[in-house]
Amino acid sequence: MALTPLFPLTAFDAPPEAITHVCAGGLALPLKSQHAALTRHMAHKTAGHKGHAEQDRELDAVRNLAARSWGVPVDDIGFVSSVAEGVSILLESRQWEKGDNVFVGKDDFSSVIAPFAVRAQRLGRSVTPTVIYSSSSDDEEAELEKKVNSKTRVIAVSYVSYLNGARVDLTAYRRAADRVGAILLVDFTQAAGYLPIDASVADFAFSSCFKFLLGTTGTAIAFWNRARQPDWKPATAGCFSLTLRQALLNWEREEPVETRDSALCFSRGNPGHVSIYILREALEFLSQWEAAEIEEHVLTLTTELLRRLDEEGIRCSTPREKSRHGANVTIDCVGASEIVNSLYTAGVYAWNGTGRVRFSFHGYNCMKDVDRIMEVFPGLWREWNA
Repeated sequence: MALTPLFPLTAFDAPPEAITHVCAGGLALPLKSQHAALTRHMAHKTAGHKGHAEQDRELDAVRNLAARSWGVPVDDIGFVSSVAEGVSILLESRQWEKGDNVFVGKDDFSSVIAPFAVRAQRLGRSVTPTVIYSSSSDDEEAELEKKVNSKTRVIAVSYVSYLNGARVDLTAYRRAADRVGAILLVDFTQAAGYLPIDASVADFAFSSCFKFLLGTTGTAIAFWNRARQPDWKPATAGCFSLTLRQALLNWEREEPVETRDSALCFSRGNPGHVSIYILREALEFLSQWEAAEIEEHVLTLTTELLRRLDEEGIRCSTPREKSRHGANVTIDCVGASEIVNSLYTAGVYAWNGTGRVRFSFHGYNCMKDVDRIMEVFPGLWREWNA
């Protein structure tokens, strides 16, 4: 019944016990061990070329942890500075023809949509794809059947929605991509860290690390499914994304440019080592539990909060069934910003934006946090939505 936290609270730089921290979908709690990660990074940075070798070892350790967590080969894992950067690199790598299109969810996060939408507006449709938006249909298969066509080159989707917490059926998206020969691009940001991830369903995938993965900004995980897309190459490069021999050659010789044959080619410059060190502590911490165990704990809390909100007559935009939502419970309402500020004053740290209040649970939460939300939120909601 999730009566106690799954994660030991002593492992976190947590706020006082009186605070209910339910905003992991925006910013998760940091780990105490991450202070030591910063110290370790500084020690390596002062150690000359020996320290540089230590940085490489940290990078390899994090890639191995991420690969095990996502069930993929380690060479399929690399890093970008953000999900938007990863999506942009993929966009740049494609040869677009007039009439090509990209299928995205109209309610998806801007990191997924903006690279395609902005390019279409800036450069015109003759050199960039038309963006086709899905509706908020409950029938994903029908929506994909209706809008994905022979000119669809990329299908881009978040596994769990930041907006309403809905979880999509990625196998349906895989079937649609295979039907027309499109690339399936998945954003795992609102899922990685508490849901089991099988990244192999995607051709490319990315995830921010400062939410449920317990890391920080500056690094996002990048996945290139080399079994599905063996011939893919980035269209741009930097020193780090090249092979070592290529990075050191005499450019006047005009030799063919060779990028790494691994997902490390996503990093055009040196990876963000500070955030990599912090991410290592987070992934090692999370690896103490099976993802399914964290999922069960988190979804016990979400379904209980959804049930109690229903009893209060408060309508949520999050699907009720466990299999159809993630860690977020969202309520579209008037006065969302003011309500979240009042919640904060009352010691409940939630999230707001686009006219909704969002509560996000993680392994450090428990049923007491649901109780506290229900003590404070319904009254504030009624002040604005009676």
